Amino acid sequence: MQPVANLLAGADPSCFLCQCAPGDDDRARLVVERGRHSVTLLNRYPYNNGHLLIAPKRHVARLDELDEAVQLEVALTISRMIGTLDKVLNPHGYNVGLNLGQVAGAGLPGHLHWHVVPRWSGDTSFMSSVAGVRTIPQSLEALWDLLAADKELQIEK
Repeated sequence: MQPVANLLAGADPSCFLCQCAPGDDDRARLVVERGRHSVTLLNRYPYNNGHLLIAPKRHVARLDELDEAVQLEVALTISRMIGTLDKVLNPHGYNVGLNLGQVAGAGLPGHLHWHVVPRWSGDTSFMSSVAGVRTIPQSLEALWDLLAADKELQIEK
């Protein structure tokens, strides 16, 4: 995958979320949806099948750095993506959350992002079980194709 040449103002060139924001090779970057203020992508290291990341396009680390339009778009995107995952994967529930700061578990503390993790009764993939390995029943590319197809169906309606 090529580095992104047209990063947004204030972006961190080493931040994978900043690299996804401008609209370059969605399938390779696993971008599911791009809004005016946010980007949604599949997590490359998912806790479970369908694990999404939803982030503001701007590289910000604090909630008080987001204006109301960004906060609203992120909240509505989380809700809409849960509806899409319901149709595509039929999970029994979700973990939805934000790790705010490195000590709180943020793997990328400089760029806010919310996790949407589908859950099924009896699933055991939420935590690593043996040697840090998780079993995911579907490739990220196959899931991207399903989500992209569902988005096309929504547009046609």
